[in-house]
Amino acid sequence: MARCTAPRRGHRSAAARAECPACGSRGGYGYGGGYSSGYSSSSYYPTASSSSSSYSGSRGSSGGSAKKTSKPRWSRAGSAVFYTPSEVQSLTPIRESVEAQAAQHPDKRDVFLCHAWDDRQGAAKDLHDLLEAAGVKVWFSEKDLGLGVPMMRAIDRGLANSKVGLVLVTPALLARLPKESVADKELSTLLAGNRLVPIVHNTTYEALRDVSPMLASRTGLDTAEDSMSEVASKIAELVAA
Repeated sequence: MARCTAPRRGHRSAAARAECPACGSRGGYGYGGGYSSGYSSSSYYPTASSSSSSYSGSRGSSGGSAKKTSKPRWSRAGSAVFYTPSEVQSLTPIRESVEAQAAQHPDKRDVFLCHAWDDRQGAAKDLHDLLEAAGVKVWFSEKDLGLGVPMMRAIDRGLANSKVGLVLVTPALLARLPKESVADKELSTLLAGNRLVPIVHNTTYEALRDVSPMLASRTGLDTAEDSMSEVASKIAELVAA
């Protein structure tokens, strides 16, 4: 009988839970159970479906056995960025969506950065600056929400004209999600297709699952496993033409 590794390694993240031989096989929202690209609706999020193939697998953890030894097919020549096999698997449908949109809508921005308002001068700005330094075109409220422009109209325009949505999951975002804030509208739209990459920062997937099980079902990146700079590098490769 498999033994839980929590006493020895802890379950501080979804990755650690997925690595556990006892807990990783239990059903749940992306915690080692199979993930299907189509999922049923709830009262909080719309139904979403996709033609992308279903996939399963655990996320690598900073202290787990999953190693960053993989290179996806979209990796840049000579790139020093490595991925865990599960990261490659989970990001592949996003990359396929990026490629389809690039062919049909070459003028779209690369990413829409969804974040809590309280993070606009902190973690969200740090991520924005790193992405732009890596050549990524980012829709960011601090620079794109002009004076006198209705917020919801600007957000709708930003979502429609971006290839990928990044959701910066922080304690501030977790606090706002239950209040059905602007972030909720953004997430509802992004969850409707393979255009969403959650980036967990200073919190855990377990905490996210308590607030938004559907968002937690989407495997993404975690700054507990990669630095913010490494996360930006991975996103830059993901959306590169």
